[in-house]
Amino acid sequence: MTEIFEQLLENNKEKIYRICKIYAVTPLEPQDLFQEVIFAIWKSISSFKGNSSIDTWIYRITLNVCLRSKQKLEKKNFKTVRLESVQFVPVDMPLDRTQQAKQKALTSCISSLNETDKSIIILYLEELRYKEIAEITGMTENYIAVKMKRIKKTLLNCITYKL
Repeated sequence: MTEIFEQLLENNKEKIYRICKIYAVTPLEPQDLFQEVIFAIWKSISSFKGNSSIDTWIYRITLNVCLRSKQKLEKKNFKTVRLESVQFVPVDMPLDRTQQAKQKALTSCISSLNETDKSIIILYLEELRYKEIAEITGMTENYIAVKMKRIKKTLLNCITYKL
């Protein structure tokens, strides 16, 4: 079981961290969210039934943990507990000023979306197909396609304004 978990973590840690980073507020929170997600995966790995792909299952857990954590912070100013046993240090590629400005604008625009739209675009940016996004979010594939069209338009307008 431990080897399976370690392999899952190794294969998925970067995408989990990217999602956590979108939902984080301060520099320390992405690591806190990441650790909470890892703990949730560890707790529930034995209950994985294989009804969906393991990646879909991990995305669903990641989004649910991030959303729940954000709600707790907003409602109760709750701080997450740091798990010292699991650490992830992101390796960011150096970006030039133009790329940094574009990344900052995109992150800001994504952060301004409502939770549903934010979840959909994050999964889209992880290069998931509409069908997979629908499975993870519990929405229909057609609804995802319509929402993506609207989200892209909203983001384009937002980014154009910021740049």
